[in-house]
Amino acid sequence: MDFMVILGLFVSYLLFQATLSVFGYGKPKTLPPGPTRLPIIGNLHLLGDQPHQSLTKLAKIHGPIMSLKLGHITTVVISSAVAAKEVLQKRDLDFSSRHIPDALNAHNHSKYSVAWLPVGTQWRTLRKILSTNIFTTNSLNSNQHLRRQKVNDLIAYCKKASQANESVDIGRAAFRTTMNLLFHTIFSRDLTNPYEDSGKEFKEVVGNIMVEAGKPNLVDYFPIFKKLDPQRIRTRLSHHFGKLVDIFENLINERLGMGGSNQNDVLNMCLKISQENPVEFNQAHIKSLFLDLFAAGTDTTSNTLEWAMTELLRNPLVMEKAKLEVAEVVGKGKIVKEDDILNLPYLSCIVKETLRVHPPVPLLLPRKVENEVNLNGYIIPKGTQVLVNAYAIGRDPTIWEDSLEFNPERFMTSKLDIRGQDFELIPFGAGRRICPGLPLAMRMLHVMLGSLLNNFDWYIDTKTKSKELDMTEKFGLTLQKSISLCVIPVSLN
Repeated sequence: MDFMVILGLFVSYLLFQATLSVFGYGKPKTLPPGPTRLPIIGNLHLLGDQPHQSLTKLAKIHGPIMSLKLGHITTVVISSAVAAKEVLQKRDLDFSSRHIPDALNAHNHSKYSVAWLPVGTQWRTLRKILSTNIFTTNSLNSNQHLRRQKVNDLIAYCKKASQANESVDIGRAAFRTTMNLLFHTIFSRDLTNPYEDSGKEFKEVVGNIMVEAGKPNLVDYFPIFKKLDPQRIRTRLSHHFGKLVDIFENLINERLGMGGSNQNDVLNMCLKISQENPVEFNQAHIKSLFLDLFAAGTDTTSNTLEWAMTELLRNPLVMEKAKLEVAEVVGKGKIVKEDDILNLPYLSCIVKETLRVHPPVPLLLPRKVENEVNLNGYIIPKGTQVLVNAYAIGRDPTIWEDSLEFNPERFMTSKLDIRGQDFELIPFGAGRRICPGLPLAMRMLHVMLGSLLNNFDWYIDTKTKSKELDMTEKFGLTLQKSISLCVIPVSLN
């Protein structure tokens, strides 16, 4: 059948559905409240290029449990701590499936990824590998020397820039640090020289993955266009995925060609598990696991550090207080050790406040209900996409006094934590789907931020000051700064 005929039939069907909707037919009366829907597109026009901000504003009008129609997809948005607790803790299993963006089907990633697989045998196997082999306290403690080495490299890189009176791109430098840490942890080698910018392309690839995966995609709202991929988002993401998969594949084949290795790294551990259980964990799972680790473990950490430094530069009294605390505990001009973190409460408050105001994944990863669910008296139909707006919850004025102000002191007398038990602050999610890399991310954020503050004074070039402190957000799966923070370090040694 001719494509134009198919398109015509599809449009006619949509117009018919829209007519029914206008007269009140076909719309469940028990759905949560939400904005008026337009024919065909529903509420798509309300998202804009900053969906997390748009949905936050809409929730103030329609409530903390809000429904929208995004094309053909019914979507429920959770925007309060109370509602988030219901979804992520009390009814966690009912809401544990994923609504998978079409783009994430590139390279069949969603079929093997711990982030996107439904809760089941495969997912439990992958989560167990992460929780018992990579992110345990013992594993993290045994790799402390690696992280210390990478933070030393970061400080050395900044000292070199200081000597040359050159600026440092904080986000890129932090990305390179976490990237090399992960590479060394997984493959027992670095990808890049820490003193060169050879990691730029890798950062751009990961950044592009996050941007493409987070873009509003016509296919997600009108599945009939899936095969066409009209915006080419899946095509571009497949290209970006392919670059990383090729690197991982070469390293896996190199290790297999060596007949194994005595290295006590993640790759050896994965290959061993794969040999013992090839059905549940094969090379496809390994490559997708590495994709998850690098995408989630580099971009989110570097973005958060960049936001933290930006907020400190905008709040010099906060920065000075943090510098004094670190210098007193660690000794001025020294590297912060992980054992020091518990003795740096103000630094921890800064990290929490940054995560409150700038959550790494503002809408968390989308969930889906596999069966009809009753939520606070509303009926959530089967197949509904569920978004938890961590951005809105972190800025909720009913929870946070002066919610838009960056004020780390608020945490000095608060016991709220970011580990998924306090739903006022859920930058890493909660429940069984909580980010497994949370323990590593928190160690790296404290150590990198504390060491940067304790070894340098930071200045912005007056010619670019207004641009450098621009707070515009670049929305994707992760929340990036639109304009990179480039600052000049002045060594304290």
